[in-house]
Amino acid sequence: MKHVLTACLAALLWSGAALAQQPAMAPAASASASGTSSATNAQPELNALPGARLVGKARLAVWGFDVYEARLWAPENFSAGSFGTSALALELIYLRDFQAADIAERSLKEMRRSQPVSDAQAARWKAELLRVIPDVRQGDRITGMHRPGRGAAFWVNGRASGEIPDADFSRLFFGIWLSPDTSEPRMREALLAGSNP
Repeated sequence: MKHVLTACLAALLWSGAALAQQPAMAPAASASASGTSSATNAQPELNALPGARLVGKARLAVWGFDVYEARLWAPENFSAGSFGTSALALELIYLRDFQAADIAERSLKEMRRSQPVSDAQAARWKAELLRVIPDVRQGDRITGMHRPGRGAAFWVNGRASGEIPDADFSRLFFGIWLSPDTSEPRMREALLAGSNP
């Protein structure tokens, strides 16, 4: 039964079915006077993003089952309209177990919403995702950092897991959550709640 439930959740990940998000947390409530959230001390990967502050957060639930909590971190001048050219970090805290292959497959499907991706390119990107993202257990935290023009870097539970040095991959990957073409506009709105227009 657990295997069937996991397969159903993986198939629906980011699908929009019975989606529920928590409202975004006001950035001012979580930021110190310097503009950097105190959470940075517990999340060493955010040290790679100078001036990082919490922009917004949301929780994804499918059919009443919590999937993950997402948090968007970016510098003070971050603008929602230019997410593709801005440094940012997206943190996912998983609320149930998932296989890496299911995460990679769903990621690629969502990336293709914004732009056509050839089968050959998708296969390369899937291999790269499987290199940097492991199977996840409830409570695991994966942070991805968008480095415009360079690619993406990933951390698992605060430990560096690798980089994907491909600017197109990075833009489309973070677009899963932040692009106007996302399948989850309510989640996008919550994540971007504290950004500039």
